[in-house]
Amino acid sequence: MINQIIDIIANFLELGGWVVGVLLVLSVFALALILMKLVQFARERVGAHGRARKAIELWSQRDYRGAEAAVANDRSLVSETMVTAMRLSVRRSVSKAAVEEEVSRIAVDRLHKLQRGFRAMDAIAQIAPLLGLFGTVLGMIEAFQSLQGAGNAVDPSILAGGIWVALLTTAVGLAVAMPVSLLLTWFESRVENERVAVETLTGAFLSSRALGLRDGHESEPHRDFAATVDARSAAY
Repeated sequence: MINQIIDIIANFLELGGWVVGVLLVLSVFALALILMKLVQFARERVGAHGRARKAIELWSQRDYRGAEAAVANDRSLVSETMVTAMRLSVRRSVSKAAVEEEVSRIAVDRLHKLQRGFRAMDAIAQIAPLLGLFGTVLGMIEAFQSLQGAGNAVDPSILAGGIWVALLTTAVGLAVAMPVSLLLTWFESRVENERVAVETLTGAFLSSRALGLRDGHESEPHRDFAATVDARSAAY
């Protein structure tokens, strides 16, 4: 099986020349980037918003400790921003604007890390078909040079053979570019969905009596949770 794959690659390289070789290198690099992003997205739990929604529900029910516990050990961006918002919002000295600013800072940093490698994938998706077309142009030049060298003894099969070999590089370039472009679009949509989730869930948390106040007064559970947060901060 492996020997057959090696033979196929060797035939492609022999027919397409150095252009196909470069395209194969780009395809390997693109595959490595795609696998890296898939692992990263799984590790960072991109798209996992269930715990954050549960935390908002518990918080609205005045179960502040339960709300924090629901997201405390979750690696997702939404959960991290939710924990930050909870711990800051119980402090009287911290304004809503300050909470939003800190949440925004965390979100920007995490989203930037998720977007690493996107430009490289975009470059591969754009360069691969152009490189394939360049190889086709070079192949067509060689084919017509061979046709010219044949003089009066022109054999149409020579021209046809040269053309299909030349078109091979374009096909390889498109084969590399299309899946990379599709997967890049999918990755970008996941990141955008994560950004929207942070904005909407954090906004819902801050706007739905998130400070644990009722009629302008703190509730007893809210004061207990605030005391716990302050004790943790003092310990550090």
